[in-house]
Amino acid sequence: MTGPEQLAEPVRALCLDLGRRRIGVAVSDRSGTVASARTVLERSGSRERDYRRIAALVREEEAEIVVVGLPLSMNGGHGAAAKGALSEARAIGSVVGVPVVTHDERLSTVTAERTLREAGLDGRKRRAVVDKVAAAVILQSWLDTRRSGARRSDSGASDAGAPRP
Repeated sequence: MTGPEQLAEPVRALCLDLGRRRIGVAVSDRSGTVASARTVLERSGSRERDYRRIAALVREEEAEIVVVGLPLSMNGGHGAAAKGALSEARAIGSVVGVPVVTHDERLSTVTAERTLREAGLDGRKRRAVVDKVAAAVILQSWLDTRRSGARRSDSGASDAGAPRP
């Protein structure tokens, strides 16, 4: 199992907030300190095509690791959504050529929605960007956890089975 604190600083990370219709994408700065919302990928109907698009983003952003949001239940359990995310993270790991880890995404969309609402975005504008903002929330949490060296027992951080470079 690869926890966030086991990786050397600095790191360029790309984060995915996997949804049924869209994939939110965020990236860190090169120092591995700040997460920024990057883009939203509309699901194409072909996971293979979606994963190729993710791999292209990994190359374009020169990411050294991919962080996938893990939708744990509020009690920390692995329900159907978390099991699906773990399976998809493993599949993405077989394509992107960099390590893939998961990180607890509980309440990331709620936090993103609240931030966007406070910024004055209306419902339509919020829906267009909430996935990438949620990915940035997840990534910032992972970066902060990694930097502090803290290991929460419910963090959901795990090795998703990606090949090591």
